[in-house]
Amino acid sequence: MRMNRRGLILGGGALLLAGAGGLRWTRAVGSMAEYEAYSRRLRETAAKPGVRDAIRFATLAANGHNTQPWRFRVAEGAIDIVADFARRTPVVDPDDHHLYVSLGCAAENLAIAAGALWRPGEIEIAPGAEFAARFHASTGAPGTDPLVAAIGQRQSTRADYDGRSVGSGDLEALRQAAAIADVDLVLVTDPRAIGQVRDLVIAGNDRQMADPAFNRELKQWIRFNPRSAIASGDGLFSAASGNPILPSLLGPLAYDLLVSARSERPRYARQIDSSAGLAVFMGAEADPAHWMKVGRAVQRFALTATALGLKCAFVNQPVEVPELRPDLAALMGAPGRRPDIVMRFGTGPTLPYAPRRPVEAVLLA
Repeated sequence: MRMNRRGLILGGGALLLAGAGGLRWTRAVGSMAEYEAYSRRLRETAAKPGVRDAIRFATLAANGHNTQPWRFRVAEGAIDIVADFARRTPVVDPDDHHLYVSLGCAAENLAIAAGALWRPGEIEIAPGAEFAARFHASTGAPGTDPLVAAIGQRQSTRADYDGRSVGSGDLEALRQAAAIADVDLVLVTDPRAIGQVRDLVIAGNDRQMADPAFNRELKQWIRFNPRSAIASGDGLFSAASGNPILPSLLGPLAYDLLVSARSERPRYARQIDSSAGLAVFMGAEADPAHWMKVGRAVQRFALTATALGLKCAFVNQPVEVPELRPDLAALMGAPGRRPDIVMRFGTGPTLPYAPRRPVEAVLLA
C-alpha cells in the first residue's frame, strides 16, 4: 500500500548543512532520542483497560503513506471507524483502494485490542454507511490474545533482510492467520517466482517515479526529521526507512536531486531478493467492503509475522499501476482477479517506528 513508502536514497545529503553547527542542526531537525521517547509512549504495550487504549492500538495499524485515514466514534456498546477522506492520496490511490484496506487493518487491530482491553465483540463492515466499520461489543469479559503484544511491535521494515527461509510450520501459521472469508492469499517462496514479482515491482516503480504528480504527492507525506514527524504525527518518517535526517526545507530539494527510478531499482531488487517470500492478497470482489476484508487479513498476517520474529514491508507497485495488475494476477494463477496487496517478509532489523497521531486527534464527538 504504499504502506512501504518510500525508501529515500539521500546519500550524503545530510552533509550539506554540516557546517551549520550541531546546535543549529538539532534545533532544525530535533533529536532521535526525543523521537524514540515519543514512539515508546505511542506504542506502550502495558495498556490500561478501556476504550481509549483499544483505540490507541487501532491507530497503530498499517496504512497507506501513513496518512491514518480514520476517525473513531464511541457509542453505547460500540466503536465506529469512520473514513477520513481529507487524508486521501488521489494520485497513488485514485479509487481509495488503499484507504479502505487501511481501514480494514485498523478494524482488525481494534477487534483484537478491544477484546483484551474492553469487551470482546465482532466487526461489522459497512462502507458507504455512516461508518466504514463498527465494532459491536458483547457483554463478555475481556480475554487474552497473543497478537495484542504484536500490535505495538509491528512495523513495515523497509530494509534488507538476511535471506533466510521461513519454515513450513511458520508459513502455515501465516496462512491460517490470514484466513478471512472472501480473501485469498498466495505465498510466493520459489526464487524464480519471487524474481518475476520483483521485476513487476521495479517496472511499477519506474512508471511512478516518472510521474511528477506522484512525486509531488509522495513528498507531501515525507517527514524528513524527528521534529516534523512528531509535530505532524503522520507521514513517512525518513529514518524509518534507514535514511538520513534532513531539515524540512532541505529534504524536498535532496529528494529531487537524488531520488529517481534509476536510484530505486537496485534497492528494490536487493530488498526483495533478500526476503524469504512474498504474500499476495486478493479480495473476491473489487469494492470497498472486500478491500476492508483484505485489510483485516493483511493486519493479521503482519501481526502473526511479528509474533514469529519476522519482518514485513509493502511492495505494492504492481497493484498501484493498473497496467501491471493483470501480469501479477496471471503470475498468481488468478487471471481476471484484481490483486490488492503485495508484502515481502523475512528476518531483518528493527528500524525506527512510524509516527502516529494521539487518540484525541482521531476521536469524533
